[in-house]
Order: sequence, then C-alpha cells, then structure tokens
Amino acid sequence: MTVVALKDLELSVAMQRAMARQAEAEREKRAKVLHAEGERLAAETLADAATILAREPAAIQMRYLQTLADVATEKNSTILFPVPIALFEGLLRRGGEGGG
Repeated sequence: MTVVALKDLELSVAMQRAMARQAEAEREKRAKVLHAEGERLAAETLADAATILAREPAAIQMRYLQTLADVATEKNSTILFPVPIALFEGLLRRGGEGGG
C-alpha cells in the first residue's frame, strides 16, 4: 500500500470555478429535495386534519372559533363574524307569519 500526500496543490481558475458550480448545484439539489419533503409532510398533515374534521362536524366549528379567538388576542381589531343565513330562516318565517 502506498500513501501519497498532496501539499500546496494549485488548480486553474477554470477548474476552481467548475468545482464551485458543481458544489452549488449539489447544495441546490439538496435544498429542493428538503423543500419537497417538507411540502409532502405538510400535505399529509392537512389530509389527516381534513379526515378528522370530516368525521366530527363540530370539530371544524371549534377550530373556526379557536382561530377567531387567536385573532382577537393578537390585535385590537374588528372581526367580521360570518353567520350562515340558514340560522335566520326560522326567525324570518316567524316574523312573516305574525306580522300580517
């Protein structure tokens, strides 16, 4: 077995640039793979959450209310609270029957 030690090796500027481009390409490749893996995990987590929310109808309402509570504590601002029209249909019918 022969051991060879290289000391004070000089590379041409073109070779240095080529090596730098290759290293940059490898870093970009790893970054893209990590980003794609993160996106995949996020998608799986969202799909799991959607499945749970679909099984429990009240869960989405609770999540909605939690989000509103979080927004309310962050800043002193006005929150528009959308209410489904279906909640008022019974009241509107009663008002029309008794007012005639």
